[in-house]
Amino acid sequence: MITVLCGGVGAARLLSLLEREAREFKFTAVVNVADDLVLHGLTICPDLDTVTYTLAKINNEVMGWGLVDETWRVNKELEKLGGQAWFQLGDRDMATHLYRSQRLAEGATKTEVARELAAHHKVGLPILPVTDEHVATYLETDIGELSFQEYFVKHRHNVPVYKITFRGIEEATPTNEVMAALSTSERIIIAPSNPLLSIAPVLAVPGVRELLQTRRESIAAVSPLIGGRALKGPADHLMSELGFEPSSYGVAAYYGDLVGHWFIDEVDIDQAEKIEGLGVSVTVLPTIMAEPTSASALAQGILSWLS
Repeated sequence: MITVLCGGVGAARLLSLLEREAREFKFTAVVNVADDLVLHGLTICPDLDTVTYTLAKINNEVMGWGLVDETWRVNKELEKLGGQAWFQLGDRDMATHLYRSQRLAEGATKTEVARELAAHHKVGLPILPVTDEHVATYLETDIGELSFQEYFVKHRHNVPVYKITFRGIEEATPTNEVMAALSTSERIIIAPSNPLLSIAPVLAVPGVRELLQTRRESIAAVSPLIGGRALKGPADHLMSELGFEPSSYGVAAYYGDLVGHWFIDEVDIDQAEKIEGLGVSVTVLPTIMAEPTSASALAQGILSWLS
């Protein structure tokens, strides 16, 4: 069994790739929940849903989130009424959030709901929220403190950030399923998700980082930056704003003693030796999963490491 630490789109694509190309392995996804929010009385879990929809092959590739063949009648009517329509919820997607909110009100956990939704969409891969408790990412910015979704969606991650906090993280506990997966997996992969916004809150849940530090040689990561740039999202400029070098080396240094092997894009081959100086091994290969040839090369490189 291989466990993958996940954020949203990048992680979902990696899981989909591995599930397709590495059928001899069983994968488990441990997913960030600090992006979750309550809006219109509904509990919305964007990363969990992105992973589920992508593995079910019903994700909206054009928008990068939500469901394919979506309609927007409810959201448009809400906007006309003067309601909070900046966080766009499609009509079909709304059913997911209604169901989750119903089940949570009935006493189910996020883990149980994630399992039910995966089963409904015929996803066989276990999708595990890192914790069942509520944690939330907040960012101190030029225009005041923003919740994650206010920063990411409402302001399109286009305001400078000075500090990131994860509210509720000290009281959170990783689920038994997550700790079992991290303890018993033969290997662990950190997906090319935003290190500061997607993976950091997973690692910050008490007990997770401490366990992973004992497994460094079994852990690999795919750099989310190529040539110092993020393919999607604010990882590059956010790292710079918070004092980290926005490069594959900077990401490797940020993760420090958690990772034993790195996959970096061939564009960053000049950084390989510097990354190896951190006491890790490095594989240089194409990493852009949106391109079939590159995706295949990445899959084969990861397969070689797994084997």
